[in-house]
Amino acid sequence: MSTNALYTDLSGYYDLMCADIDYQAQSHSARRLHQLFGNQGRQHLDLACGTGPHVRHFLDFGYHSSGLDLNQPMLDRAQQRCPEAQFSCQNMCDFRVDEPLDLITCFLYSLHYSGNTASLTASLACVQRALRDGGVFIFNAVDKDQIDNTSFARHSVDYQGSHFTFQSGWHYSGSGDGQTLQLSIDKTTDGVTESWQDAHPMVAVNFAELASLLARYFEVHIFEHDYDTITPWQGKSGNALFVCVKAEAV
Repeated sequence: MSTNALYTDLSGYYDLMCADIDYQAQSHSARRLHQLFGNQGRQHLDLACGTGPHVRHFLDFGYHSSGLDLNQPMLDRAQQRCPEAQFSCQNMCDFRVDEPLDLITCFLYSLHYSGNTASLTASLACVQRALRDGGVFIFNAVDKDQIDNTSFARHSVDYQGSHFTFQSGWHYSGSGDGQTLQLSIDKTTDGVTESWQDAHPMVAVNFAELASLLARYFEVHIFEHDYDTITPWQGKSGNALFVCVKAEAV
């Protein structure tokens, strides 16, 4: 089944698939980082916003928050969650905004959906153009050289009489700029199990390559992937938070 079909069919279950994600901690961490590195502005955009949980938190923080995603059913649910926000069905590789932004976020490793290095570079250029001087781009990423192809995250949840099991994991062949995010979803109702499997094509970069791409557009800071503390990345872990500040024009 194709990626689009999977996400269209299961858009109603997306929040179940992400039930183990602490959206509040992620949003709070990004707000703290923005307070430290940003221009104190309040115009915010969440790339690949899905059903809008991060947007909800930023609205509650007092930001003028909006969201962008490729999947309209996801955006419809986001609009229900955040009726005061604006949502746009656009590709992160060529998006446009109506006014400059102070903060752009991209959680859940979604920047990797750019697919290849050329599209990733295009995404970064779009982000840079969308930010006002001193604006901040915050996202998380995975280092292709640190991926364990045998490691998977797994969780289960009961919902409306059905039992769901979700599994996801990265797979990298060891060469090139492509990797996959492998998903497995089982839904059991009255003893009958339906299963979906998919492999999403994602861009593969190591952190040295990513930092080099970012340096064309931003001042780059890399932190450990810990939403409770602000700790500079020690160069060992394969997951990190990137905080990228757009330089002010001279």
